[in-house]
Amino acid sequence: MSLYDVAIVGAGPVGLAAAIACKRAGLSYVVLEKGCVVNAIFEYPTYMTFFTTAPELEIGNHPMVTGHDKPDRRDALMYYRLVTQREALNVEQYTAVTRVHAAPAGFTLEIEQRDGTPGVVEARRVVVATGYYDHPVALGIPGEDSENVSHYYTEAHPFMGLNVTVIGAGNSAADAALDLWRGGAKVTMVVRAPELKSTIKYWVRPDLENRIKEGSIDAHFGARVVEIHPDHVLVQLGDGSTFELPTHFTFALTGYRPDLSFLAGLDLAQQPDECLVLSEHYESSVPGLFVVGSAGFAGKTNQVFIENGRFHADLAVAEIGRQLRAQEVQLS
Repeated sequence: MSLYDVAIVGAGPVGLAAAIACKRAGLSYVVLEKGCVVNAIFEYPTYMTFFTTAPELEIGNHPMVTGHDKPDRRDALMYYRLVTQREALNVEQYTAVTRVHAAPAGFTLEIEQRDGTPGVVEARRVVVATGYYDHPVALGIPGEDSENVSHYYTEAHPFMGLNVTVIGAGNSAADAALDLWRGGAKVTMVVRAPELKSTIKYWVRPDLENRIKEGSIDAHFGARVVEIHPDHVLVQLGDGSTFELPTHFTFALTGYRPDLSFLAGLDLAQQPDECLVLSEHYESSVPGLFVVGSAGFAGKTNQVFIENGRFHADLAVAEIGRQLRAQEVQLS
């Protein structure tokens, strides 16, 4: 069994940036990804457009070329796929990391392949780049796990003519509500806050506000869904009263949080806002374990994106290279 210099958990843009940095630094590495390359982007809404411009999504000095100002999901999938191929990155897709243990040489990673076959990977250092999109914030209400509920939105086509409830007031909820309405669905938003989130994309917010104002999209503010049934949701208003809202399908788009359960037992230090304690090089309180991108920022997921997270990878790998070189000097 090979001992890698670095095991990278997650093949999103930040994980791929870490792999490129390892390759160029002459470090042996493997990227372990439980889904496909950039799986989170693959799970984005089918016709989603990024908030940012193409240069801010680039990794490894590979230019992203698009035919429009802001890249969309398809542009990003093609770009990161081509970068992975052109760099010949060592990515093991459909390989989930189920547990990470400290070991004499560094770390042992327990893995499970697509067919359920277990295995282990040994590495001197670990870089966690799992993001947060895989772990939706649960409402914790009856009916949330039923088949007519989803925490992810894809596209409007299957919902033409149906009553659809959208729970949430951020970018995901705003995009979904507008797309569903344009796709012929009867859309109702249920928002716990008194108004839409201020962080909604600047070109989307006025569109949604106008659709609500004209009555094309219904919205209940200061309200929450407390039960989900096959043909309706039960909505509770701020005064405590409830009413049944006819619903064929519900999108609970209430945000996402990092899931670092596979690191249980390593006793990672956290800050009061649930962000991890990280060094300037994104090394955690466990020596040799680095957490890059949004994975370490549970309390600040609205502040860490591909645009800035990609630079975490370079800093982490540079520090790993320094540490391993120092070890070699000590052993020589």
